[in-house]
Amino acid sequence: MSKRALITGITGQDGLYLAELLLSKGYKVFGLLRGQSNPKAPMLERVLPQVEILHGDLLDLSALMRAFAVADPDEVYNLGAVSFVAYSWENARLTTDVTGGGVLNMLESTRLYEQVAGKQVRFYQASSSEMFGKVQQVPQREETLLWPRSPYGVAKVYGHYMTINYRESYGMHASSGILFNHESPRRGPEFVTRKVSQAVARIALGLQSEISLGNLDAKRDWGFAGDYVEAMYLMLQQDEADDYVISTGETHSIRELLDHAFAAVDIHDWEPYVKIDPRFFRPAEVDLLVGDSSKAHAALGWKPKVAFPELVAMMVRNDLAEQAPDTVKIA
Repeated sequence: MSKRALITGITGQDGLYLAELLLSKGYKVFGLLRGQSNPKAPMLERVLPQVEILHGDLLDLSALMRAFAVADPDEVYNLGAVSFVAYSWENARLTTDVTGGGVLNMLESTRLYEQVAGKQVRFYQASSSEMFGKVQQVPQREETLLWPRSPYGVAKVYGHYMTINYRESYGMHASSGILFNHESPRRGPEFVTRKVSQAVARIALGLQSEISLGNLDAKRDWGFAGDYVEAMYLMLQQDEADDYVISTGETHSIRELLDHAFAAVDIHDWEPYVKIDPRFFRPAEVDLLVGDSSKAHAALGWKPKVAFPELVAMMVRNDLAEQAPDTVKIA
C-alpha cells in the first residue's frame, strides 16, 4: 500500500513542489483547499491533476476532522498560513488565528485521528526564520532565542512551540522545519524576490520603467523552494521527531538580489530603474537572517543544491517567458 499524505497550503509554492515530490515517490496526495470556489483550484487541477482536493478551513476543527477521515493520512504537512509578513501588520488578528491557531487545530485533528484510526500519523509544521526576528545569535540555530518582529513571526512562534508541546505531551511524531527564505518561479508576486524578477523581466521587455522597493540593505538567507521541500519529507522519515533549521548558510542583501536579477537581462547599472518608497519599509525590520543547517546536514543528509545566482536567474527567465508578448522571442 502506498503512503498517504495530507497537505494544507497546497496551492503555495511549497505545497506544489512538495506534492510533486511525494507523487514521484508513489504517495497518494490530498490537498486541503479553503472554500468551495477557491480561485486557485483550477491551477492545482491543471498542474497536479493526481492530487485529490478536499475542502476545509484551518479555523474549522470539524471540517479538518472530516478531511482526515477521507485522506486517512500517514503524513500531514501543515503549510497553510497567512504567509505575507507585511500583511500581518495590517491584519494581526487574522494572521494570529490562521498562522498560529490553525497549527493548534491541525495538531489536535492529528491527535484525535490517531486515536480513531489506531495508527501513528507523522506531522510536519512549517516554522519560519521570521521567528528569530531581532536576531540574538549569528548564524541562527535550533537553540537560538526567538525574538519575532512581526505579528506573523509571533504567530509562527506560537505554532512552533505548540508543535513541540504536542510532541512532548502526547508522544506525537511532530517535527518543525525552521525554513529560511526560499523562493522559486512559483513564488507569489507580493514577495520581494518575485516582485523583482517580474519587474526586471518587464523592464527588459519595455513593459515597465521602474520598480519601487523599501530597505535595500535588508539581508536574507535565500534558497530554492524545490530543495527545501525535500527537507520536509526527510524529517518525517526519521525514527524520532525533531526540529531543524533549513537554510543555505549564506546571506544576501536586496542590493545583491538586484545585481543578479538585472545581470540576467544584461543590465549592469540598475539604479536608474529602482526607486525607494518609504511605504515598503517594515515597522520593525529584520536586518540579518542567516541559518546554520548543520544539524539537518548530519541527521537528514540534506543540503541545498541551487545556488543564489542560479535561483535568481531561474526566476527572471521564467518571468521573461511569462511577460513576453507573443511577438517577442525569448532564448
